[in-house]
Amino acid sequence: MTFSSLGLIDPLVRKLEELGYAKPTPVQAQAIPAVLAGRDLMAAAQTGTGKTAGFAVPLLQRLTLAGVVAPQCVRVLVLVPTRELAEQVYASFRSYGGNLPLRSFVAYGGVPIEPQISKLRKGLDVLVATPGRLLDLQTQGAVKFEQVQTLVLDEADRMLDLGFERELDLLLMTMPKQRQTLLFSATFSDAIRAMAKTMLKDPVSVEVSARNSTVKAVKQSVIVCDKKRKPELFLHLMKKKRWGQILVFVKTRKGVEQLVITLLEQGVRADSIHGDKTQPNRLRALARFKSAEVQVLVATDVAARGLDIDQLPVVVNFDLPTVAEDYIHRIGRTGRAGASGEAISLVCADEVELLSAVEALTRQTLKRSEEPGYEAEHRVPGTSAGGAIQKKPVKVLAPKAAERAKKRRFYK
Repeated sequence: MTFSSLGLIDPLVRKLEELGYAKPTPVQAQAIPAVLAGRDLMAAAQTGTGKTAGFAVPLLQRLTLAGVVAPQCVRVLVLVPTRELAEQVYASFRSYGGNLPLRSFVAYGGVPIEPQISKLRKGLDVLVATPGRLLDLQTQGAVKFEQVQTLVLDEADRMLDLGFERELDLLLMTMPKQRQTLLFSATFSDAIRAMAKTMLKDPVSVEVSARNSTVKAVKQSVIVCDKKRKPELFLHLMKKKRWGQILVFVKTRKGVEQLVITLLEQGVRADSIHGDKTQPNRLRALARFKSAEVQVLVATDVAARGLDIDQLPVVVNFDLPTVAEDYIHRIGRTGRAGASGEAISLVCADEVELLSAVEALTRQTLKRSEEPGYEAEHRVPGTSAGGAIQKKPVKVLAPKAAERAKKRRFYK
């Protein structure tokens, strides 16, 4: 199958070839024809499988072939949960549409609103925005929705489930009822699927992998330890495994900064991304990481979606996420576009319920080990893929001890 066979016009096909897109991914092969046909769509696929191109490319074609935008109006509106994802999706539209005469822009909070208002005066074919800033623009009369022909919710589970309900309700009330609506994400809970049904009309459903599954190319494991020794263990693993660049997820903003301070004190080049940092500082930290100016990027879950980093070898869950679905998005920052990757979670005793939730969601029991010299005094109870937690803690042997025990059993 080729992009031409999906009905795409030559300028888009040529641009995709320039960008190195040899053939459509499974989600693209199913989504592009549906979007071109004007159908509503609900698409679930693992991270790194090309979901953005699955909606951006056909929407650019529809915009090119029909219609012009009026002042202060928008024809395609893409809503995303984070500033980082907004920048990434906007960059994708600009890249794919490089051969097309279309106007696009991005709007989010944390930066001055005036440049965004200025860009909207002549109207935009594509606007990528976070809900809060878009609502500010709409309230100030800077943007009109009467020409919206397609609404896209990217990372739709987060958009509908975690704190955006009020903004979405207010925005949807002002949009045309006759429109195309597209929902894209790596994960859809049953509750979100039920909610989405009220927004979509006779939708096409695309699900190219098992629901809430993780990428097979990512090797996943758990190292159990005591909470207080996590920083020490992380530094030990860095040296032992000779990690290059590492993306590390920490639960809280305070925890992020504490770990960065510890790393800097040990001579490790590190930077951070979290909600308390200004958007320019967040973008600067990401740019430094991508350019290998820093070795370790420590982040909260604002970075779990929207960070597209080529050849990222390792993701470390310094803390497990409070929301199990975020585990899938976190480890999806590695193993992208067919590459291999490794995801290691440092788990202490009081995180057993979070671990159980992750294993129940992904329907797997993660391989456990202990690092010699860093064995946990407070044992982590056993868990299973079904979500059960054993009352009796499980003794996890360090790799060498496990091998010795195996040999003893063999020679008995």
